[in-house]
Amino acid sequence: MRKKIWHVLFLCTNNAVRSILAESLLHRLGYGAFQAYSAGSQPTGTVHPYALEVLAQHQYPTTHLQSKSWETFTGPLAPPLDFVFTLSNEVAHETAPVWPGQPLTVHWGLPTPVAVEGDETVKRAAFLDTMQRLERRITRFVHLPLTSLDRETLKRQLEAIGAGG
Repeated sequence: MRKKIWHVLFLCTNNAVRSILAESLLHRLGYGAFQAYSAGSQPTGTVHPYALEVLAQHQYPTTHLQSKSWETFTGPLAPPLDFVFTLSNEVAHETAPVWPGQPLTVHWGLPTPVAVEGDETVKRAAFLDTMQRLERRITRFVHLPLTSLDRETLKRQLEAIGAGG
């Protein structure tokens, strides 16, 4: 019997940092049980260089990463999604498209490291902090007994992960 692959979409406004980081992290931390995607409601079309830098420094994959619109995941060829995580407060309050697959949607809000002011060391540290916070959340997520939890219990556990930093 073939093992289920869970399809997960991470959303931010610009799809340049947080959602990109999460996509890459889940690709590795998901042990082949997850297919990760990222998108934005207003994508910049480019991935922030510090996001790529921090991922590469920690041996996370970067070659497949690109900034794209959330509309990519709404058409007839879009994969049916199991989970959608919103990572920015702005996108969490937008009217999202209808996702195929009736995914469980949870908000894991994080501040954008792009807004951090200071010298290059301070800015890079903000990107590392964001990556590490996502890494902790995603590690907890991939270790949940997804097939044995009912939808409401799973939603509560995912919300608790997002609230935990």
